[in-house]
Amino acid sequence: MALYFLLGTLTTEGRSKVLGNRDLVVEATRRVSIVGAEVLGQYGVLGRYDYLMMIEADDNDAVARLSLDVGVRTGMHIETLPAIALGILSDDNADNPNSRPESIQNRPPD
Repeated sequence: MALYFLLGTLTTEGRSKVLGNRDLVVEATRRVSIVGAEVLGQYGVLGRYDYLMMIEADDNDAVARLSLDVGVRTGMHIETLPAIALGILSDDNADNPNSRPESIQNRPPD
C-alpha cells in the first residue's frame, strides 16, 4: 500500500457546515468506506490548509475516490500528495530489499 497526504481547505459551504457541527470532518471520515483506502490519521492545522489527513491506499484510484467522498461530505477542497519514503531515494539502498518502504500498520514497534 502507498501513503498519501490529503491537504484540505474548507470552502464557504464547508465553513458553514463545520460551524453547525464541529465534529463534521471526523464524522465524515469515519463514514467513508472505500475499498483499498484507509484513513490513518487526521489533524487540524494552522496556515494555508485547515486539515491534513494521512491515507494508506492500494492505488491512486482508491485515494481519489476517498478524497472525492470526503470533499463532498465536508465541503472541503482537497489536494492529494503521494508520499515517497526517503530511504528509496538513496542510491545506497537501491539493491537492498530491506530498504524498501513498508506499510505503517505492518511495521514492528520500536
